[in-house]
Amino acid sequence: MSRFLKAAALAAGLVCFALSQAAPASGSSPDDTARYLAGMPPAADSALAKFTREPNWQQHARYFDTAWDKLNAQQLSKIRIWSEANLKEPRSTLFYTFSGPDFVYADAFFPRASTYILVGLEPVGPVPTITDRSRYSLPNLRASLNTILNISFFITSEMGSRLREGEFKGTLPILMMFLARSGKTIAEVTPISLDKDGEVRPTDQRGAFSTNSGVKIVFTGKDGAQQTLYYFSTDLSDGGVKNSGFLKFCEKFGMGDSLVKSASYLLHGSNFSKTRQFLLDHSNTVVQDDSGIPVRMFKQDDWQLKPFGAYLGPIEVFPGMYQPQLQTLFRQSKPPRLDFGIGYRWRGHDSNLLLAVKKAAVARGN
Repeated sequence: MSRFLKAAALAAGLVCFALSQAAPASGSSPDDTARYLAGMPPAADSALAKFTREPNWQQHARYFDTAWDKLNAQQLSKIRIWSEANLKEPRSTLFYTFSGPDFVYADAFFPRASTYILVGLEPVGPVPTITDRSRYSLPNLRASLNTILNISFFITSEMGSRLREGEFKGTLPILMMFLARSGKTIAEVTPISLDKDGEVRPTDQRGAFSTNSGVKIVFTGKDGAQQTLYYFSTDLSDGGVKNSGFLKFCEKFGMGDSLVKSASYLLHGSNFSKTRQFLLDHSNTVVQDDSGIPVRMFKQDDWQLKPFGAYLGPIEVFPGMYQPQLQTLFRQSKPPRLDFGIGYRWRGHDSNLLLAVKKAAVARGN
């Protein structure tokens, strides 16, 4: 009996220890969590502030300080200058298809959007919480960001495996980190899903890895204006959007602008015709590299096309995607060079960018 009581007491102690190890830090806001994950000090009165004295977090912060300064100097600051010079009248909504959790480039190209709609195959994941155990998963989080910080895009197959490892799963921790590093203050993080009619429905953490799951993040920038980011994990193929309600959701926002880069040339194929047509019908401006909408799809009577950089054709991974019409456009236009990298040819001197603006918008002075 004595041995039984001792064993029971030991088991209870182990359970309590395990619970204490996994217990989240109370009193931490979504913004505090985002800043902690991004290697930035949370509010002084946050329950997370004490964790920033740990060597593990300080190493994490130094890494991101260095990586972010490099990204900003080589890419983001130059994109903002390009955007200010070339995107004179941006719409209030940005559609960024095949984006994954790439908020940083959406914000750099379109900083004044009031609504960002990002979509990819990568799962949303649960709302991250900082616990005694999860604090030691920061290296896994850094590893999932290597490609976007160094070559301007996520590799979907790599992201799919990494976003299911460690304690911080899915795209949501990355989105929150990018918002914090971009100078945003997060006010709300809400897991959502879409029904077949494109109506938003609240959901719980059990749907964090399901198809058509999403998240709504409300935040403010330095000017104090409220902005909203939606991210959905869904299939953009014709069969996928037929059943997901995603395009119906997007239709509710009317005309917007679109960003497409490193999109695996999916919009070149017949299996993505519905998404392609939606972007053509609902975009005032399209900013893309050559992996986006084929140039032949922009009707000459409807669109004004302005190329930037150099068109060298697709990289070897995507044979058969060379566009003679795009090559002719670049040759005849003698476009200005880009001083930042974009797309699969991510070195600045090799990159190409196409700015497509509806002629009706040009006639209105936009």
